[in-house]
Amino acid sequence: MMIDLPGSDASARPGAQAALDGDDTLLGRRTRWAVELLTAPEAPRDEDLSGHFVPVFLARHPQGFAATVEQWRGLGPFTVADYQPVAHKSWVTLQGPTGVRSTLSLTLDSTGPIRVLHLGPEVVTPPVHKWDDLVAALEQPGVTWSALVTREEGGATETLYAKDADRPMPNGSSYKLYLMRALAAAVASGSVRWDDEVTVTPALRSLPTGDMQELPDGTRVTVRETAYKMIAMSDNTAADLIQDLLGRDTVERAVEEAGHADPALLRPFLTSHEVFEIGWGAPGLREEWAAADEAGRRRLLERIAGPMTVRGSDLGPTVHRLGLDWHMSAWDVARVLGLLAEDGVRDDGGDVEEILTAYPGVPVDTARWPRVVFKGGSCPGVMMFCWLLEDPDGVRCTLVLQQRADDQKLIGDGQFLRGMGGRVIASGLLSGTSR
Repeated sequence: MMIDLPGSDASARPGAQAALDGDDTLLGRRTRWAVELLTAPEAPRDEDLSGHFVPVFLARHPQGFAATVEQWRGLGPFTVADYQPVAHKSWVTLQGPTGVRSTLSLTLDSTGPIRVLHLGPEVVTPPVHKWDDLVAALEQPGVTWSALVTREEGGATETLYAKDADRPMPNGSSYKLYLMRALAAAVASGSVRWDDEVTVTPALRSLPTGDMQELPDGTRVTVRETAYKMIAMSDNTAADLIQDLLGRDTVERAVEEAGHADPALLRPFLTSHEVFEIGWGAPGLREEWAAADEAGRRRLLERIAGPMTVRGSDLGPTVHRLGLDWHMSAWDVARVLGLLAEDGVRDDGGDVEEILTAYPGVPVDTARWPRVVFKGGSCPGVMMFCWLLEDPDGVRCTLVLQQRADDQKLIGDGQFLRGMGGRVIASGLLSGTSR
């Protein structure tokens, strides 16, 4: 669904079609082709689609994806009202004949074809001119949320806004920030090289997000590419491969060294594979995990080691209340983001910086913020997004938004929370002004 970002409203943006037509990147070409599926005079045939998608996407449509496209076309004819490309993702707002707007969202696979294509109702985020606007947007029954906004200049850090920023919250994939810190330290010490390789095995294969779970057993991938996918694409299998390379104890030390307020919350430091297997696997595992102390939990992890038995369709009830997630406060997130930013500065080869800044999460004014480190995270009932932004003068701002709920439906797919982050970034509040 749509990320309706700051500065936009529910009207069509001038030049949206021209912007899409003029984008000659691979993302632009793929997006243009996808839009034409919905706007061309004739509906596509399934044989016309196979070369444009990864096989796993088409496998989810055993009756053929062309039938789904035909349903989407029935909402048209469409005009392009907005186009927003960000790294390997794009969002196109399409306006139908009655004025109803939908958003076509697209994600490219790392090999080039389309991995995700979805049409859904547009999600509109309200403007943010003051912090009360953020509060009004995020306050809703059944959802617990926290936020932290800081500004660092000349060695001094100012808290611009904080709401329950010391409260430990489940964070989903933002745990990968600690893995990246541990990896950067291992490379700096010489114990790991970027050109070293990791090997995909059944015991290390996880569920999406990402695409490395689809690689054949025995596939060898460089540490550099694996780390890139772990951060830029939030690839779960990539993260588990990195953790296997480094060792659980190494990552747990990285948590302590990054200043987590209560490192015991992340011991043992779980892999994504383990969260999926305990959370939605064999009956009784969830309750056993919740009742066990740290030693008992480590024994449980040893017992379930092996190929995953859980499928994506098995995911359902929320499990974060049982400690099956990675709990960090907004301040914990801000601290590890800041340390990673320093890792990027110290890395003379530039690999750390390239990985950290590959995907900014939302469209960002690069003249205003030429350096952006971003990470998002989700799990049933959990959503978070965080940014570290640096201006041309070296002033750094950090933004952390976290949500949790017992009912996943109250949070949705995260596009609203991500859009609110974009609203804050473009509001002027980070630099002390608002527009």
